Order: sequence, then structure tokens, then C-alpha cells
Amino acid sequence: MEKTFSAKSVVVSRKPGKDRDGPWSAFIGLFDENNPHLKGKAPFEVLDIPGVEKVRIHELRNISYYLLGNDIVINNLKKVTIAKEKDIVTLTGKQDLPSD
Repeated sequence: MEKTFSAKSVVVSRKPGKDRDGPWSAFIGLFDENNPHLKGKAPFEVLDIPGVEKVRIHELRNISYYLLGNDIVINNLKKVTIAKEKDIVTLTGKQDLPSD
């Protein structure tokens, strides 16, 4: 499975699978604005990907991890590609970031 989306930000979360001791599901919300968690905005699309051991994030650098909700927020996206191979989900994409 691999799909590319035009989105401004994504929120990566998790939820238990069918068996709480087995693999969890990755729950990925796609948004049309940055920091949607601060505004209570609903995603324009949600991906519920079962059987995930880990999520890898490649080629992206504006990433925040929120301990309160166990969420990862990735802002300033131009596009994001989400792929699953076996039990690993990989996010890659392009961001619109100021130069360092």
C-alpha cells in the first residue's frame, strides 16, 4: 500500500488493535492547515492502518511529538506519501520550510 496526499499537516496517532497485546493500528489524520490539534479541526481524511509495529518518518524535519496525547504532528507539508510494507508504515514527503 502506498498513496500520496496533498496536505498541510498530518497527525500520527495510535489505537489498540483487535487484540490489545498484538499489533496496534496507526491512525493518521490529514489536514489542510498547520497545528490542527490546537484548533480542534477535523481531518479532511483519516487513514486507519491496522497491524503496525512502527512508523518511520523520512525526509521530513518539522516534527513535534506531543506527550499529552501521544501524537506526532508534522507541519508545513506540500505533500506526504504514506506506505505500508508488512508491519511498518513509512511517511515521506516535501515540506515548505525556511532555509537554515
